[in-house]
Amino acid sequence: MPAHDAVWPARLPTRITPPATSLWMNLAISALRYPEKAALVFMGRVWTFRELLQAAEHMAAHLSALGVQTGDRVVLNMQNCPQLVITHFAILRLDAVVVPVNPMNRAEELKHYIVDPDTRVAVTTADLASELAQASEALPDGRRLQHLVVTHFTDVFDPDRVSPEDLPQSWRSWLLPQHTLPSLTSGQVHAWADLVVQAAPVSLHQVQATPSDMALLPYTSGTTGLPKGCMHTHSTIMHNAMASGLWGNGTPENVTLCVVPMFHITGMVSLMHTNILLGSCLVIMPRWDRDVAGHLISKWKVTHWTNIPTMVIDLLGSPNMHKYDLSSLVYIGGGGAAMPEAVAQRLLDQFGLRYAEGYGLTETAAPSHSNPPDHPKKQCLGIPFMSVDARVVNPDTLDELAQGESGEIVICGPQVFKGYWKRPDATAAAFFERDGKSFFRSGDMGRVDEEGYFFMTDRLKRMINASGFKVWPAEVEALMFRHPAIQEACIISTRDAYRGESVKAVVVLRQDHQGKVSEQDIIDWCRENMAVYKIPRVVSFADALPKSGSGKVMWRALQEAEMAALDPAGKPQ
Repeated sequence: MPAHDAVWPARLPTRITPPATSLWMNLAISALRYPEKAALVFMGRVWTFRELLQAAEHMAAHLSALGVQTGDRVVLNMQNCPQLVITHFAILRLDAVVVPVNPMNRAEELKHYIVDPDTRVAVTTADLASELAQASEALPDGRRLQHLVVTHFTDVFDPDRVSPEDLPQSWRSWLLPQHTLPSLTSGQVHAWADLVVQAAPVSLHQVQATPSDMALLPYTSGTTGLPKGCMHTHSTIMHNAMASGLWGNGTPENVTLCVVPMFHITGMVSLMHTNILLGSCLVIMPRWDRDVAGHLISKWKVTHWTNIPTMVIDLLGSPNMHKYDLSSLVYIGGGGAAMPEAVAQRLLDQFGLRYAEGYGLTETAAPSHSNPPDHPKKQCLGIPFMSVDARVVNPDTLDELAQGESGEIVICGPQVFKGYWKRPDATAAAFFERDGKSFFRSGDMGRVDEEGYFFMTDRLKRMINASGFKVWPAEVEALMFRHPAIQEACIISTRDAYRGESVKAVVVLRQDHQGKVSEQDIIDWCRENMAVYKIPRVVSFADALPKSGSGKVMWRALQEAEMAALDPAGKPQ
């Protein structure tokens, strides 16, 4: 009997049988059941399930006319907004595959998301369109985008009818401008606003996707090379969409604050797909703003809020906190970073809320572990999620370790991905067989306590966690090597009082650039060429990087020296 059986939620089975249908059917069925019920709220406007279904089918017809067929990969690159949900389900309606892309990526990074999944059609917002077009234009003929669909945020709301509480001044310069659409020399650019007023150009075939067909291709980085696509099927996503709803006491009456980005696996699965399956309401924020969050929770009586702990810290620190009513919340939890114990205690003392942390990876469709909402432990990954067999093994021998011993967390369950796109070598290295089961190697080190709760102890993989954003040093280094002044670069973690960890670059300049390039010059160049969360906050120059006998950079030596030079608050000693 697993150790965590004693704390398993009494109302829930340990394993579930998810629907054996396409993810599209979750929207279709919820629209049949609750046609006039609120599905989405954005900038004060309510979208019913009937309206959401119609919009998704209409966009699916246009994408089909642009040549999207069964199994095609379609890039979806935007911040949280109704257009993201509409397009996501439009792609699924065609039995095609959603390739969600982080909207912080710049043109140099975006080229990989066109070439690797063989993308021919992409959908994005107008503020990001020029980056995608630039990325496509830099590619050789035959690898470029054929169609780019571009939407303005204001395609779905009227700025003159939005309250300042919903649309703060700091967002207006981002959400409201009308951008000139880019052009593609060997492709076409289409305005969303034009498509939605045109009649459906084609009739749609019946949905034919099976549980084993690919539905999503989110990308994850690693210790080496470019990001890898994680092949998720309708069944892997369906399991965690259903399980997440059950775990959080989900009903059609849930009202969920959706500020966790839906391009990320957590927002995509545990929020968007879960709430569409439940027939419940998503209150959408395009990005984080503590006072908008407080206002929305109060106005819409939000019941469920999955977040990153830094968001909770920020909201509780608002000078306007006394104006907000959080009494409707019945569930609050998240992951990506540890919740400080003092903040978790304040949530309990002041609001009666127990913060439930969870753990998962892109490869596991978000949660593989979660704290029982009624019995959470602080700064803990939780217990294995529904249908999951998780263990701790010796990373060298793969032998299972005893309770309390630190080793690699490995995971077996129906939500685990089917492998890395075009990377059989990486797929083979990520799995091993034990007791007739296939286990995925997380690369994270942990231990299990006497009650079956898992705790993180270290990482096998070289990764920096900055406020829940995963930064992979090898990827940042590869981008930095494009700078003409950089001879060598090594990315390490440095402490950050707010983000927990931040990015530091140790750089060796080419001899002919020494004295001509400053640390700030390097940071400014990075800002132009990579997503903002990857940008080194600190750059230091070195005459040389430490190397092993085989010539490999000894990044761990630099990391240990950085930690030794800082006090616990993250300040130089």
